[in-house]
Amino acid sequence: MDCNEFVELVTAFLDGSMHPDTQARFVEHLAICEGCERYLDQFRVTIRELGQLPPETLSSQARVILLDAFRGWHAR
Repeated sequence: MDCNEFVELVTAFLDGSMHPDTQARFVEHLAICEGCERYLDQFRVTIRELGQLPPETLSSQARVILLDAFRGWHAR
């Protein structure tokens, strides 16, 4: 597994929906790649911190802007 594939699979790993074979490759990569280990740690911190914010803290305008930005992200 390379770092690009790792990044694409982080969400599946964290929510437990990853196939066992893929999970084994994911964990093997994690054991040898400090950058991906750091990325996963940052992802967990983000989830923990943002998970504590009530939904109303994001205005509807900000939500639309963010969703538009992420929709076009892969297109770039």
